[in-house]
Amino acid sequence: MLFKKKDEINDEYETIIIGGGLAGLTAANKLAKNGRKVLLLEAHNKLGGFATWFKRAKGNHIFDVSLHGFPVGMIKTCKKYWNKDIASRIVQLKGVRFVNPMYELQSDFTVEDFKSKLTDHFKCPQEQVDTFFNELMNMNYYDAPKMTNGELLNHYFPDRNDVHRFLLEPIVYANGSTLEDPGITYGIVFSNFMSKGVFTFEGGTDLVIQMMKEELLKNGVDIKLQSKVDRIVVEETPEGNKAVGVELKGKLIKAKSVLSNGNIMSTIFKMTGEQYFKPEFIEKAKEVRLNTSSCQVYMGIKEGETLPEIGDLIFYSEAPEFKTDELLDINTSSRTFSVYYPKTRDDGRYTVVASTNARFEDWSNLTEEEYEAEKEKMIEDTLCALEKLVPGVREKIDFIDAATPTTIKKFTHHEKGSSFGTKFEGLDISMKLHKEVDGLFHSGSVGIIMSGWLGAANYGVIQSFEVENYLDQIS
Repeated sequence: MLFKKKDEINDEYETIIIGGGLAGLTAANKLAKNGRKVLLLEAHNKLGGFATWFKRAKGNHIFDVSLHGFPVGMIKTCKKYWNKDIASRIVQLKGVRFVNPMYELQSDFTVEDFKSKLTDHFKCPQEQVDTFFNELMNMNYYDAPKMTNGELLNHYFPDRNDVHRFLLEPIVYANGSTLEDPGITYGIVFSNFMSKGVFTFEGGTDLVIQMMKEELLKNGVDIKLQSKVDRIVVEETPEGNKAVGVELKGKLIKAKSVLSNGNIMSTIFKMTGEQYFKPEFIEKAKEVRLNTSSCQVYMGIKEGETLPEIGDLIFYSEAPEFKTDELLDINTSSRTFSVYYPKTRDDGRYTVVASTNARFEDWSNLTEEEYEAEKEKMIEDTLCALEKLVPGVREKIDFIDAATPTTIKKFTHHEKGSSFGTKFEGLDISMKLHKEVDGLFHSGSVGIIMSGWLGAANYGVIQSFEVENYLDQIS
């Protein structure tokens, strides 16, 4: 059932899930389908986490915040762990463009097309290309990292900054990878996309989340929105520490297990408390680095106006060469344009969302006046760039606004506004949480490779298996 804001929850559950991001939602649905009694608590007034949207009355626009593209594997995940109706609305984006001073290309983002681009356009030897792709396809997130992204690309394509840009730049936007991150954080995500290309959800984020909510309720999940958990309640027993529920507005809600879909650092240090973990675990947890964040500019096109077919996803940059530091700079000239045509929503409207990678510190340390000035500059730079793709587009826009890393922190509660969770070391901490405190589990954006729509949903599935195993053991 869907609890109202003032409803009291008196039941006891097998699992309480904190946070309604895609990992939490998918875990909840899988557990409920298996007959488990599940309560899902979400701090905001709608589900989805970073998979969200917002409406603006001026111009009557709906803007998707993170529906930019995901691998074909999302179809299988939705079909297996959600339903066929959701899976059937996942469609391919065929217009993926690269526009920068080094080259201008269009791709359907498949293995075959990328290989042909590397051999025909970039003149890389076929054997070199095949060996590179074979290594990527055999990567596994359980493997120990061997090379950084930079070392991996240099090993196969030495001194080819143009090739490095072609291969890595899209994944930097997808999960925040840099040249210094482990090669596995690039290889797995890249090869996932390469299987069949880039996909999106036809109908928009609001529709997919509504369909997911309906499926959750149909399967018996109890949901309560606007319910920020005070703390995870841990009981100290002779056998060890054990999660026994959560405290919500001062009241204990009992459960046999708790799965946090919140930030891993917040889960450990804010909601649980480091006193319940071994000192060596806490020491390692404190070393986990949060990933970078994002800025976005939202542009709504006037009713009745149209945009030419310029591509669905455009990796645009005016930087003369590829550097991941440039992609994070507050004055970057590199951004992606996600163009939402009427076919995306079937509402006759066009919207454009421009995204740039960003550092939280560059925005959080500004004064209010500096912040507003930087935000306006970002909007103007974005418009100038879009004008080069669509001359005269300014006159077609009737709504424009922007979000920064501080906006993301405010609305998602992500520490430092992290759009992609943690760096690679966060995955190990997340997966071992239940070995420290019985019945306490975590799912969400960790380790870079478990970010994005597919990564988050699949990690929810992985962790739901762990919850099931624990519930079976204690029963």
